[in-house]
Amino acid sequence: MLKIWGRRNSFNVQKVMWLVGELGLEHQRIDAGGSFGGLKRPEFLQMNPHGRVPVIDDDGIAVWESHSIIRYLSAKYGPGSWWIDEPAERSFADRWMDWSLATLQPDFMELFWGFYRTPAAQRDWPRVHALVACCAEHFRLLDRHLAGKSSLAGNRLTMADIPAGTALYRYFELEIERPAVPNVRAWYERLQVRAPYQEHVMIPFEDLRGRLQY
Repeated sequence: MLKIWGRRNSFNVQKVMWLVGELGLEHQRIDAGGSFGGLKRPEFLQMNPHGRVPVIDDDGIAVWESHSIIRYLSAKYGPGSWWIDEPAERSFADRWMDWSLATLQPDFMELFWGFYRTPAAQRDWPRVHALVACCAEHFRLLDRHLAGKSSLAGNRLTMADIPAGTALYRYFELEIERPAVPNVRAWYERLQVRAPYQEHVMIPFEDLRGRLQY
């Protein structure tokens, strides 16, 4: 059975769990990280020397880093659907995954921590406002790209949609100003009706408000 280490409210773990749900894989998720700890245990570090979640064990094969896990699971269990077989077309999906990791996620997660997880009295408001504006530009870019498309890599869901798609729930739930992004909202509405997205991504996070520690 596929084993997944990571707490349910971890953004990076949610990416993996959403895909696992879409693929219908029998699995066991093991709470780790945050308040659950366990990341410095020798047996965990043997799987991931960086001591971070998520980590999966698939029949003795340990894989870490959320996007590497997404690619691994898509290639093994979702060829022709979540995994795109044709190299040039797959590179298009890879580009959006890498953009999400290198550009969208750092700014959005800094905003989430700086605004939501930091008590109001301790917030660096100039930095928060700058990050709100920065994320608005990222989502405007996504909106332009999604014009005439139902998903990031075309007209079907692929692994490209997982990283940026996971950010949508938190982004649209935050009490911040957002630009008009009708194509992104339509994409988000299509994701919201999917049972795996509801189960693994649309997880209330009120318990994280104003908490700098887990």
